[in-house]
Amino acid sequence: MTNLKSSRRSFIKKVTGTALATSVAPIVLLGAEKKGSFYLDVPKPEKREYGPNDQVNVAIIGMGIMGFNNAFWTLQVPGVKLVAVCDLYTGRLDHAKEMYGKDLFVTKNYKEILDRKDVDAVIIATSDHWHDRISIEAMNKGKHVYCEKPMVHKLEEGADVIATQKKTGKVFQVGSQRVSSIITEKTREIFESKIIGDLILVETWMDRHSANGAWQYSIPTDAQAGTVDWENFIGDAPKRPYDPVRFFRWRNYQDYGTGVAGDLFVHLFSALHAVTSSKGPNRVLATGGLRYWKDGRDVPDVILGIYDYPQAEKHAAFNLQMRVNFVDGSESGEGLRLIGTDGVIEMGWGSVKVIRHKIKNEPGYGGWDSYETFSDAQRKEYEKWYKAKYPKTAPVLSESDLEFKAPREYSANLDHHTNFYKGIREKGVIVEDALFGMRAAGPALATNKSLFDKTIINWDPEQAKLV
Repeated sequence: MTNLKSSRRSFIKKVTGTALATSVAPIVLLGAEKKGSFYLDVPKPEKREYGPNDQVNVAIIGMGIMGFNNAFWTLQVPGVKLVAVCDLYTGRLDHAKEMYGKDLFVTKNYKEILDRKDVDAVIIATSDHWHDRISIEAMNKGKHVYCEKPMVHKLEEGADVIATQKKTGKVFQVGSQRVSSIITEKTREIFESKIIGDLILVETWMDRHSANGAWQYSIPTDAQAGTVDWENFIGDAPKRPYDPVRFFRWRNYQDYGTGVAGDLFVHLFSALHAVTSSKGPNRVLATGGLRYWKDGRDVPDVILGIYDYPQAEKHAAFNLQMRVNFVDGSESGEGLRLIGTDGVIEMGWGSVKVIRHKIKNEPGYGGWDSYETFSDAQRKEYEKWYKAKYPKTAPVLSESDLEFKAPREYSANLDHHTNFYKGIREKGVIVEDALFGMRAAGPALATNKSLFDKTIINWDPEQAKLV
């Protein structure tokens, strides 16, 4: 168990010595009866002007919800120009021209994007079953790649993506934007300070209580064979007749998506691994089912996952439990709690809180305790022994409950895209590269495998592959 005084000094040093934190130190008080809340500093945006030779020309493949979202954030980065987009629905190509100008190059064939000499990088925001193929082809064509999570659709696809990134030397970043958040960075600093002692259990959940949240996305009235390139959408998935529901709500089907685990668990894995420097679990067990959204989908709307994490350089062995519930019954919510021997870290999208809960060295006696079963004489003897063994000491100085918040206007999306282009320009290290991406996608996809196969899955976190 971590020494309280040394952990306190380490924590204060950590939280005050980072460029991301405010200059305000944690409040140190007797009894920790108050709380302190502090806003984190946001890195100042780059002011450099980029000439034509330094400009990064980007194309987006897949202009669905995340495609347009990525376009918005990527264009906030100085020196980035959107030159082309690809989508299989005509209406989205039309809207892209409405948003970004009539001269924007649009196509339904992603290969035309990869053949363009003026495209330096691509953002892949397609259905999951196209991620690996387009990523590999793009890197082999000399393009840098920003690929939405999960990195792959199937467990066996990850090795080729990792190998291609290594072979080509191209920048490859997975689109779990939380990895670049100042909240994640602050949480990592807090965790590494050992203020919560040794990690023993992590609880995560991401629940939703709405039709859109459960992927009941709007389908345009002009969705038909003439406006939707169904054959290209199918790709290597099983052949089926045209179905607009499958096209616009593809997350609901195993043929094209990865369900709850691939869409949401992967966010939680990415955040957890970034905070703890963990490479992932070695055992996966999941259960769940389709409880409410019986609309033709073949993926569960409730999943519970349990994971064993082995001891690693920066953390003790711990257990993880995950939950996604699309039938919440009350309200949507998301959370990640790191529970240690001396405290708890509660991490959200916009804040992180530290709560001390160190167990006292003195066990106490009485109440719901065997002391109440002793004879009167033995109680007196026990009290005498107890006072000798546990003499009264002065109260220990400890931290108050602390909360660090991101400013209201802050967006991790912008930081994530900024880091991608910084990696391109400066050949810097990408935190969420292909190996990191597979170490997050792998346990998520193994969750599906465990659920559907009704078995425990053994996973190699170091090599990011099934055992």
